[in-house]
Formats: sequence, C-alpha cells, structure tokens
Amino acid sequence: MKAIKMSMALWIATLSMGVTLNLTGCTKSEEMNQEEFSQSKEQALDYTYSENEQSLLERLDSLPVEELNESEKAALLVMREEEFLAYDVYDLFGKMYSRRVFENISKSESRHTEAVKALLDKYGLTDPGFNHVQGLFINADLQKLYNSLIAKGSESILNALIVGATIEDVDIYDLEKHLEFVDNEDIRLIFENLIRGSRNHLRAFYRNILSEGGSYSPQYITMDQFTQIINSDHERGGSN
Repeated sequence: MKAIKMSMALWIATLSMGVTLNLTGCTKSEEMNQEEFSQSKEQALDYTYSENEQSLLERLDSLPVEELNESEKAALLVMREEEFLAYDVYDLFGKMYSRRVFENISKSESRHTEAVKALLDKYGLTDPGFNHVQGLFINADLQKLYNSLIAKGSESILNALIVGATIEDVDIYDLEKHLEFVDNEDIRLIFENLIRGSRNHLRAFYRNILSEGGSYSPQYITMDQFTQIINSDHERGGSN
C-alpha cells in the first residue's frame, strides 16, 4: 500500500507541473486496399476490438479460494476503485469530446471493475465500489488524483488523451508492483489480464496522441517497456 501511495503522490505532482488519400484514378483493388487501411486505422484509433471476459470469469470460478495476505487484500480494494477512476474519467471525457476511444475504453474499464468485484465477492471482502457515485472515491489519494486528472483533461482534447495514457501507464506500474506480493492464482489471473488490457489501452491512447500532433513519454513504467508496448500488436483474449 505504501508503494501505491508513493506512485499516487508522484502522479499528482506530475499533473500539477488524418490521413488524406488521393483516390483519383484508383483501381478497384487499390480502393479495397485503401478501405482496409481505413478500417485498420479506425480500429487503432478507436479501440474497437472485442474482448473475451466471460472465459476469464469462468476460469476464475474454477480456481480455489486461498488464504489472503494483507498486501493482497489492500491490492484488491485499491484496484477496485482505481478501475472505477479510469472508467469515470473516460466516460466524462467521452461526453465532453465525443471521441470514440474514450467511450470504447470506458466500456472495457467497466468490465475490469467487475472482474475485481468478482474477487472481492469470492473472498468476502467489503466492496469499496458498492453504490459507486461517479467521481467520488473512498480512497482519499484516488479522490485527489481524479480531481487533478479532470482538471488537466478538461483543458483540451490532447490533454485528455495524455491523461488517458497516464492512467494506463500508472495502472501497469501499480499492477506489476501488486503482483510482487500476490501468490494467489486467481488474483494473479485477474491482475495479469488487467495489465494486458492496460497495454492495449495505452497503445490506443498513444496513437490518438500522435494523431493530434502530440507526444507522450512514460512517467512510471520504463522507457524500454513503453517502447516495447507501443511497437507491438494489440493483445487479444481474456483468459491467457
């Protein structure tokens, strides 16, 4: 939990500081290639990939209940609200900017919150997200963080996209730190899939940032890790 608070504090401090195609004279084959390119570009920018979460939850049910250590309990509680934070930010920015990447990724984040809730229910832990009200959090660090993110992202579409990349950057970092203390197989299953989702989201936000003429450098994960993520393909499947 100490590591989580340190990364949250660092994040808050950090926040404080078209493709044009010529179709003239195209052959039918060229037009088809351009259409395929357009669809590929739309997927890359809008994150329209399908996710398979049902098989993941089925695997979760098949795994045994194991004793929880205090680090695992703390990780589950904070990640439930941290996934809600991502959903709330993206949902608000999706309405503010009518950018489909926010709408589509917010749907994915909603599924992520439910995956963590499944673990809370399995282990009989009190759900900090019960009757969640958008933009309000029990965790004071997350509340302060949410307020900072909304203020920054409300300034421009580019800033909103950078906020999105930052959220996924810190999610990957926090989840990997949690996994250093997690040995329960079911928690590892969910957290590893949350990381996979965050890598996909980071790819989508980074492409959108570039399309707006902006740039992003990682604030939490290493540059080598960031470079490897953005230069690799979208990862599919909810049960890997």
